[in-house]
Amino acid sequence: MPSFRRTLFSLACVACFAGALAASAQSAAPPQTPAQDRPWMNKSFSPDRRADLVLQQMTLEEKLNFVHGTGWNGLRERAEIPKGSLGGAGYVEGVARLGIPGVNMADSAVGVRLSGAGSHYATLLPSVLGAASSWDPKALFLFGDVIGRELRETGYNMSIGGGMDLARDPRNGRNFEYAGEDPLLAGTMVGNLAKGVQSNQVMGDIKHYAFNDEETGRNIFNAEITQRAARESDLLAFQIAIEMAHPAGVMCSYNKDTITPPDTSPDWSCQNDYLLNQVLKKDWGFQGFVLSDWGGTHSTVHAFMSGLDQEQPGSIFFGEPLKKAIEDGQVPMSRLNEAVHRVLRSMFANGVIDNPPQAEEADPFVGRREAEHIADESIVLLRNEENILPFSASQVHSIALIGGHADVAVLSGGGSAQVDAPGGGAVDPHAGSAHWLEHVWFPSSPERNIRLHDPSADIQFNEGADVQSAAALAAKSQIAIVFVTQWMSEGMDRPTIELPENQDALVEAVAKANSHTIVVIESGGPVAMPWVDDVAAILEAWFPGIGGAQSLADILFGDVDPSGRLAITFPKNDAQLPRPQIPGLVAETGPGGLPENAHHNKPIPFDVDYNLEGARVGYKWFESQRETPLFAFGYGLSYTTFAFSDLSVDAAQRTATFTVSNNGSRSGAEVAQVYAVLPASTGENTYKRLVGWDRVALAPGESKTIMVPMNQLALSIFDVAKNAFVLAPGDYTIFAGSSSADTPLRASVHVE
Repeated sequence: MPSFRRTLFSLACVACFAGALAASAQSAAPPQTPAQDRPWMNKSFSPDRRADLVLQQMTLEEKLNFVHGTGWNGLRERAEIPKGSLGGAGYVEGVARLGIPGVNMADSAVGVRLSGAGSHYATLLPSVLGAASSWDPKALFLFGDVIGRELRETGYNMSIGGGMDLARDPRNGRNFEYAGEDPLLAGTMVGNLAKGVQSNQVMGDIKHYAFNDEETGRNIFNAEITQRAARESDLLAFQIAIEMAHPAGVMCSYNKDTITPPDTSPDWSCQNDYLLNQVLKKDWGFQGFVLSDWGGTHSTVHAFMSGLDQEQPGSIFFGEPLKKAIEDGQVPMSRLNEAVHRVLRSMFANGVIDNPPQAEEADPFVGRREAEHIADESIVLLRNEENILPFSASQVHSIALIGGHADVAVLSGGGSAQVDAPGGGAVDPHAGSAHWLEHVWFPSSPERNIRLHDPSADIQFNEGADVQSAAALAAKSQIAIVFVTQWMSEGMDRPTIELPENQDALVEAVAKANSHTIVVIESGGPVAMPWVDDVAAILEAWFPGIGGAQSLADILFGDVDPSGRLAITFPKNDAQLPRPQIPGLVAETGPGGLPENAHHNKPIPFDVDYNLEGARVGYKWFESQRETPLFAFGYGLSYTTFAFSDLSVDAAQRTATFTVSNNGSRSGAEVAQVYAVLPASTGENTYKRLVGWDRVALAPGESKTIMVPMNQLALSIFDVAKNAFVLAPGDYTIFAGSSSADTPLRASVHVE
């Protein structure tokens, strides 16, 4: 969801919202309902019954208020903030006379946004892509639990985080908000995140439904894909997460979709009958409500009848125009009742009516420790020549720290996922909340934490702007650690996976000056590494969150064993991708493509052909093309070594059993991954699919025999004629190992 700035909206839009609010304020308020006459407050009733009981008492105006927002503060210069609104991303008016509170929504992809405006503290968690690289569902539940708890502590009762879109393109500016490229891994991780949010009696959300897989032209492009490929890729990720978490909301995306069959022409995601009514509500049985992305509603009757339940952030289409459509008989009252029922039953199901949040101060230390724990499992060791890591404090006497503001901070991602830094940030601080598209550096100092581990070492910092100066410091130091950064944000894509700002030249110069060079990458996704063979070690730290520097130092010095495994493939270069150039990213339209830019500049709509890769997203594309990436999906090193043996497969029970052994001298955790190649008859036998995994902690010399359930949907193909996933008959090859490219165990099973 974009940060709408008031200068980017026309006066007509402002007047529309202000007028709708004024009309609402002038209508006579119905009499208050006595508490004893509120049977819907009986907690023994089901959420559906309670919602129906409330509906019976609501007026038409009250029902209409539930299917749209009141406008976001940036829109409404002349309008009064509604009573009950916290001034967050969105607000839906409640019905005070019936004891139904309003819905206060907050952006919260990696922590609660805009906390700085109210002088609150919010924990910055690692990026979702980083957390997904833990392959630990418990860590993702904790991730959501932190967000849900802090939403309650600031008075909010709904999160609008929960990013799900698959990483079809590593240059997508929002990949750091999402959980990688594989539908089983992403769906499981985001499903657990949403469960964690809702465990705090806060409504959760999963977004952006669907195929918002790039930011360039996101409000004008049309995603083209076949129904089978759609159901086996992005939609499968959504299905797994939604069926796992039962979120209150699903947010539809800005882009258009053409899914063939049944579509014959493109339609907006927020009024796409196939996506909303047929798949989400009918096939998956989703009981929550569909809300538009902010400004993503395009019509009244068509959108409402196609399954959109709530317009956000205002009432341009679902306010007076919807009321008129109902009065004229274009929209039946039963459809309005269904939409309102979905919102109410979600509120009852998640406890926001029975136990509304009470604002209080968050404990920053609890959140920081939890963020650090997640970062411990997220950071991925990509290279470790001659076991240069971990460091021993007794043997390391001088360290050059270079670049990335490593003296004071770690980097965070931008857009609506931006969490405000305590004190306004460690670099260029200012009061209040972060500005839109500002690079925000969090006060988690790698230098300070490295000094704590090695207080006697001579540690010097060089900002890296002068390559020769940085190389000179590296040359006289025992160890050189170069911090490189790749800032990412909603609203724009990277034109390339290459590092910006001459950082490749910096790494190459430092590595030439010091053979003991370690590179730490703080990024929103994969980066190219032309220097990969010239450095001793590489750590992918992602955007590591408020505890990131502590985690990084603990890993560098061996207090924590690196156990992260890549949730996304790292290509060697842009040429290896299905689309070497990002569709629509041309000089005429610029790098944004935000809705407000499109409104004023009127760029030309374009198609993105996702049939090129179809369901072969990420590692599946590389395998099907027989291309070797820089680092494979699922890859990651440890400070110990693991071995796999004795694979057996139970076809009837859909399980793979094998032994994982720690052959090293240190404790560690391995992510044991199970893949399948489907029968040739499916046409999908040129690549492996992830079908299950287990994160296994092992002491030195310890072995464990584990049984990994193989996900039925991941093993299946989508049969369009049957509108169902089916197991194709034939021979399946099952693999087990440490990454998609390293699967030493294999077994064949036949399915009748």
